[in-house]
Amino acid sequence: MSALAVSPLERVGRVTRRGVLLSEWTKFGSLRSTRWSLVLAVVLTVGLPALFAAVLAARWGHMSVRERAGHRHQPVNVALSGVNVSQLVLAVLGVLVITGEYSTGMIRASFRAVPRRLPVVWGKAAVYGAVVLVLMVPTVVAAFFVSQAILARRGIEQVSFSDPGVARSVLGGAVYLALVGLFALALGSIVRNTAGAIATFAAIFFVLPPLVDLLPASWSNLVFPYLPESAGRSLFQLTHGPHALAPASGLAVLAAYCAFAFVIAAVLLVHRDT
Repeated sequence: MSALAVSPLERVGRVTRRGVLLSEWTKFGSLRSTRWSLVLAVVLTVGLPALFAAVLAARWGHMSVRERAGHRHQPVNVALSGVNVSQLVLAVLGVLVITGEYSTGMIRASFRAVPRRLPVVWGKAAVYGAVVLVLMVPTVVAAFFVSQAILARRGIEQVSFSDPGVARSVLGGAVYLALVGLFALALGSIVRNTAGAIATFAAIFFVLPPLVDLLPASWSNLVFPYLPESAGRSLFQLTHGPHALAPASGLAVLAAYCAFAFVIAAVLLVHRDT
């Protein structure tokens, strides 16, 4: 009788981290939305800088000396312009990684296979974060060199990857995208609804900053640098204003937001019914 009481999971074997990661990798790679989102993110990250570099090169001959001086750091800004758009694509993918299972009901099977639940979320975060970071590092680097090559044809002053702050800005763009996607994944786990999580992300990253900017200057200068979008942006900005955070501080703040969101997601995951 005792043999009959053993659960299927106990008979098959215990849940391991490697098994959870392999399961999440399989689910992540099998989704059509994953492939399309990653391809779109790559196209935007490289394509937009190439387009903006071509536009700047075409206008360069019609600019005054003063206007050209104002574009001294423009090559780096142009190279990272795609990050501003691809962040939304990767955020949507981060949300779908978790909410897609809630919408289809597959999350019940995942939690049945991993009764402790939390390893499912950690596994999703590890797979998603690793894939995005590994993919976006060469993509952002490629965007830099492609845009530089286009600008070079017009004889526009170039910046080298080895110039002070340039490598940090370029690689910081890739780190920013990975952290933004992880933050969105945590929001998806908290809200458990695709539209609701995407709307929440958009409100935090695209609606809240302009609203804070409307506050009196003394308040805005105090609060604005610590918003997730502002703190993360300091990672890939070549120059920083007097009230902006330093790159290391911005990284710490954005990582803290991600950690806090995952803590909330973990608490709710343990205490809520599926």
